[in-house]
Amino acid sequence: MSEPASTPTSNKGPRPQDVDAAALRHQARRLARAEQSPWLHAEVARRMAERLPYIKLQPARVLDASPALGASAELLRLTYPKAEVLWHEADPALAGRAAAARSVGWWQKLRGAGSGQTDTLPVKPEVELLWSNMALHANADLPGLLSAWQASLAVGGFVMFSCLGPDSFVELRPLYARAGWGRPAPDWWDMHDIGDLVLKAGFADPVMDQERLRLTWAGPDSLLADLRALGGNLAPARFQGLRGRRWRAALAAQLESLRGTDGRLALTLELVFGHAFKAAPRLTMAAETHVSVDAMRATLRKGRAES
Repeated sequence: MSEPASTPTSNKGPRPQDVDAAALRHQARRLARAEQSPWLHAEVARRMAERLPYIKLQPARVLDASPALGASAELLRLTYPKAEVLWHEADPALAGRAAAARSVGWWQKLRGAGSGQTDTLPVKPEVELLWSNMALHANADLPGLLSAWQASLAVGGFVMFSCLGPDSFVELRPLYARAGWGRPAPDWWDMHDIGDLVLKAGFADPVMDQERLRLTWAGPDSLLADLRALGGNLAPARFQGLRGRRWRAALAAQLESLRGTDGRLALTLELVFGHAFKAAPRLTMAAETHVSVDAMRATLRKGRAES
């Protein structure tokens, strides 16, 4: 069981879901140098894309938010071949990676085909679909990001996203606690809390769901290599000391406690999926309306003259 998620009533921390902004920048620089996107992200993108046929809207403009590690460009192109696909990556290192992946040849440039990069959010003119795969859990200001997303969407458009949930790698928590190593990861946002934040950002009809996966490995080395490919520990309450070979050996020994009856090391992964629409703004009505008698008489005279 995960620890209870705090209610997102304030942006002032600390909260279990908070991430260390400095560690986030460090991990972004490391992941930007990786040969390929994290192994998990392509699978999550495929699962998220399976939900697109349920939404009848065919967007003319699509924004791929945080695409450098999202492994979604080809899926979006195949799903919406006629759409203009833009992308936004806030971190400079990851933006460079995304730009390199979308580089075009001289013939495409001659025809006016560019990378589709947008430097800032909200994007104008607005898009009909904002897509974000496996990025929300690695953001230091989730309420602010959702507000920028909402301002980037056209009325009637929709947002679709995925991220890690708080039960991800939950088996590591008692292991780290026993060794005095602090938090192995942030708790991340519960899907119900994300739904509340989506509503507060101005979206309508949010739909949230989650999936749990059981991942297994033959040994500690392969497990740690895969976790490193996914990112790093962004919890502010993580162990702050230097970690060398002796610590890694101690961690490998602790991980042996995760072996199941099948002889493999096992960890839980919680995936959170969500989508929501941007509704037309509601007109605000005053509690009282003051109209002068002269104005009412003028309106009546005008109506009689036109009839």
